[in-house]
Amino acid sequence: MSDPAEPTPEPSPPPDPTKEGVHPEEGETTPEATVHEGGVELERTIGLGGGIAIGVGTMVGAGIFVFPGLAAGQAGPAAALSFVIGAVIALLVALPTSELATAMPRSGGGYYFVSRAMGSAFGAVVGLSIWLGLVFASAFYLVGFGQYAVAALAELGVNVGSVGPVTPLALTFGVLLTAISITGTENAAKFQNAVVGLLIVVLVGFLTYGVFDALGVFGRETAPETFLPFGPFPVVTTAALVFTSYLGFAQVATVAGEIKDPSRNLPLAMVGSVLAVGTLYVVTIFVATSAFGSAQLAAFGETAIVAVARDLLGAVGAVAILVAGLLATVSSANASILSSSRALYALSRDALVPGRASEINLRWGTPHVALLLAGGPVLLLVAVGRVEVLAEVASFLHLVMYGLICVALVRLRRSDPDWYDPSFTVPGYPVVPILGAAASFGLVAFMQPLSQVVGVSIMVGAAVWYRLYAADVQLRGAL
Repeated sequence: MSDPAEPTPEPSPPPDPTKEGVHPEEGETTPEATVHEGGVELERTIGLGGGIAIGVGTMVGAGIFVFPGLAAGQAGPAAALSFVIGAVIALLVALPTSELATAMPRSGGGYYFVSRAMGSAFGAVVGLSIWLGLVFASAFYLVGFGQYAVAALAELGVNVGSVGPVTPLALTFGVLLTAISITGTENAAKFQNAVVGLLIVVLVGFLTYGVFDALGVFGRETAPETFLPFGPFPVVTTAALVFTSYLGFAQVATVAGEIKDPSRNLPLAMVGSVLAVGTLYVVTIFVATSAFGSAQLAAFGETAIVAVARDLLGAVGAVAILVAGLLATVSSANASILSSSRALYALSRDALVPGRASEINLRWGTPHVALLLAGGPVLLLVAVGRVEVLAEVASFLHLVMYGLICVALVRLRRSDPDWYDPSFTVPGYPVVPILGAAASFGLVAFMQPLSQVVGVSIMVGAAVWYRLYAADVQLRGAL
């Protein structure tokens, strides 16, 4: 992607305002804000709880509300082990991402890390791909919200027809979430905290009851079945299927420029969110396979968890899990819109896309143009429909970014620039980032051919954009 005649520039950090002749407006990151030209700031308003809420809120979704029936049908009760494998792979990427984030706590996340380690060409492809990937994912989440809302109304006896107001509901909440983010990152973070907090309360309550039931506390017998009814190989292939449930922890790094005390909170938020979500997923599979056998869960398909809730708690349980699905899709969409805008904002700051996208609203302190360029396409995709394929394309683009993040860490460690001074370092280097890169790139091979083709096409389009628009750009802060 880069011109071999021009060596990739070695990165350097934003200027240090404590040194003579350097002014804060030239790009300082401080404990209170990320400061740009003219004193315009992105304030650090997201604490540790908010960071975890972004990670958990983005990830909690398919692993609970879609995959239990599909995973149990492929691997039986050992699907719980598949989710453990997925969590381990996610940690292999989360740890390198944490190190890079503490060295470069700036908005843009994966784009910023890759561009500073590997050059503007790689950065442009990653940044544009993740912007579009998160737009696709947001549209998928919002349509899912509409579907869960219709299902919840039907469970309550409200007749809304065979399809119901899925699209109008999705569009309404898309506008609402974009507006919340525009009127202040702190507002978006508070909303995310509230939604994720309520979601966790509902899920923990349901799963706690389910665990007690599976252990026979309530006198019921669990579904008798061996742990590995189909052998060990399906456990691995199922891990590839369910890994998409862990795509989202890196969204914390995308808003790193607005995280308080980033050297402490970024690693805790990313690693903590993976561990928390992985625990929820494993317990969900245990509860589901204890309530029904693998064959029955597979027959339920994507609504298996609703059937499990209805079996355990009756209609109240079914409604509760549908409400949890509503909360999960809203939190995922909110975090994705926020993160997508920050990726575009960072691209604009580096002049890889037009400068208007990095404008900051002086009243609310948010990149309102970037948010509109994130939320607007989401609404268009929701209105058009057919977002299921786009969801896997988003996963494809995330996996490519994760692999390149691990490569970026290795490159920075080997080149050892003077400015690279992370407060957190990856244990087990270089094994961890190498395994993280191999696992990320390897999982792409298990995706549908159509998703692979669309994902590669987007990356090629991003590379063409870079060549035509920004090939002569020198990255800010690069040597």
